[in-house]
Amino acid sequence: MKKSGSCWTSLTGFFILNLILVWLKTYLNYFFNFALGASGPVQLFLLALNPIPTAIILLGIALYFRGRLAYFLVWLFNLIQTIWLFSNMLYYREFSDFLSFGILGSGSSTGNNLGKSIAAIIRPTDFLVYVDLVVLAICLLFKFWPIDKKGLAKRYAFLTTCLGVALMFVDFGIASVDRSGLLTRSFDNNYIVKYLGLNEYAAFNAFQTKKQSDSRKDATAKDLKTVQNFINQNNIPANASYYGTLKGKNVIVIHLESFQQFLIDYKVDGQEVTPNLNAFYHDQNTLSFDNFYNQVGQGKTSDAEMMQENSLYGLSTGSAMTKYGTSNTFEAMPGILGQQGYTSAAFHGDVSTFWNRNNTYKSFGYNYFFSKNYFPNADKANYSVGYGLKDKIFLKDSAQYLEQLPQPFYAKLITVTNHYPYTLDKENATFPATQTGDSTVDGYVQTAHYLDEAFGELMNYMKKTGLYDNSTFVLYGDHYGISENHQPAIAKLLGKDSVNNYDLANFQKVPFMIHSNGLQGGINHTYGGEIDMMPTLLHLLGVSTDGMTIFGHDLLSQQNQQTVVFRNGDWVTPTYTKYRNDYYDTQTGQKLSMQSNPALKATAKRVQAYADKSLSYSDKVITGDLLRFDKTRLNAYTVDKSSYDYQKASALKSLKQNQKSNPTSLLAKNNYQSTVGDYQTDAPELK
Repeated sequence: MKKSGSCWTSLTGFFILNLILVWLKTYLNYFFNFALGASGPVQLFLLALNPIPTAIILLGIALYFRGRLAYFLVWLFNLIQTIWLFSNMLYYREFSDFLSFGILGSGSSTGNNLGKSIAAIIRPTDFLVYVDLVVLAICLLFKFWPIDKKGLAKRYAFLTTCLGVALMFVDFGIASVDRSGLLTRSFDNNYIVKYLGLNEYAAFNAFQTKKQSDSRKDATAKDLKTVQNFINQNNIPANASYYGTLKGKNVIVIHLESFQQFLIDYKVDGQEVTPNLNAFYHDQNTLSFDNFYNQVGQGKTSDAEMMQENSLYGLSTGSAMTKYGTSNTFEAMPGILGQQGYTSAAFHGDVSTFWNRNNTYKSFGYNYFFSKNYFPNADKANYSVGYGLKDKIFLKDSAQYLEQLPQPFYAKLITVTNHYPYTLDKENATFPATQTGDSTVDGYVQTAHYLDEAFGELMNYMKKTGLYDNSTFVLYGDHYGISENHQPAIAKLLGKDSVNNYDLANFQKVPFMIHSNGLQGGINHTYGGEIDMMPTLLHLLGVSTDGMTIFGHDLLSQQNQQTVVFRNGDWVTPTYTKYRNDYYDTQTGQKLSMQSNPALKATAKRVQAYADKSLSYSDKVITGDLLRFDKTRLNAYTVDKSSYDYQKASALKSLKQNQKSNPTSLLAKNNYQSTVGDYQTDAPELK
């Protein structure tokens, strides 16, 4: 090696300089071109740290070589990382997401649209990321940077690699403490980049893609046949007295974030937490299910959506929408109703990429997806909380698009304000908090009350405009709001001294309501869960589920076996409950012993076998993309993902054109006079 005084003109100096340059341009672009939402000292520290480990490892490969080749390899690995950075800068600007290998390899409409619009989105300043490479290339070509032919001793190259690996583990360790389940839950690609880095995201996405590719590659039509045989063995007929009673009506699905069943009719200081939802729940035209459970796994909200739209369980780890929503074939509610002449739209006041909705909804067959950038108030200070627009503002702002949808339509509105950590500003927190002594739990009733008020305002608008009379409203809670980690507080909420596993099983209940004028309503005590929503609703709309690969059952069927399967393999029946390896009498809550109860033992064996097969076969449908083999169904039912464009300008243009060709929207029926003025809200932000 050269003397220490010439370090910066050696291979070591060239390596360090490139490391600094790669780090600097990545770090700066985190702030200028990506919206990662880093906050707090830990996240800001990780943002500064995470470009370094892989840069050391990749650039350090050159240190194992000598002479001109070593310098060229340092420069090449700088170039490779820069191209990845540059490509993501452009892609993120258009789609608010990071490139995936699935998108790069599939020739999807997203990738095609990016290619077509590249001239429009690129900026001259984007090329600044290549300036250092040009300067370094000139220095090497014209020998302004002397070449150290001796290179670096192999042991130093190896130690450099070890340093990069060690820093990677440090990064991951700190990230895991700040965001538990970072890789298994996979909320959003922004989280991966924010915590681990852009290069690490590429490695993680490559692993996901390889795993998905292997599952899909090994799957055969025979696998689908095995699954369908199981489904056919457990198929049950629809209830003839309900079948088709809602045919042709609009369907408005309201996704009640983190809303649990115990909130219905619940009071604090003598006041109803949710008076509007209570009245709706008890309305004579509402079918309300009081033994209805959430069945989500790690995917939480995305699992609930997967079940609600497809009657497929979420995966045992991670989110099916995130991992498989882009490339899989689905037979989902929007696409199915599209075959019945419905227009479909989803509404969400957060970024379109969360839970990979921007891609998954295309696979489901949604015509429109109105996400954060469609709402004029989304970027205003104090208009959002947690995971998007506050519900009152979100629902009011959604009216401008609801009134434009050609009828009949299928619309899903995803509320978000009633989400952990259940905090509201003083102007909106108009309901007294509970006094459990648990600060996280005590705010839950306040955000639930706010959601209830927002729901009441939406219903008033529906009634004023006439949409109420020709619509079916479907309300469901997606998952628990208060986790089992708060058992002392749960006990106080339930008026108990303590809670056991039976209480916790019942605490997994969420509301499920179907309301329509003329519907034979009432409180239905059938045991069921989110996996059953799709077949129940389709039968009410007069759509047969025969031949569909679904794992739920019509809750109104007189032959329903009433078996609720949780994602971890636990289950509930009207007779017995299994939860956390304990068994209970479902009706009395008495704890039971398997050894002294032959009836329980026989039932448990049968139900467990059914539960295990249901979960396993559902997983195979998703990971193996088995529905692509269902030629019988696909001949009549197709979803062309490339035909959907959720970019605001093109989507609004399409919506306007559809109104002219199919003038059945509320706006058209009102002589194109907007009804948004009929939407009244007491949201203090809008006063």
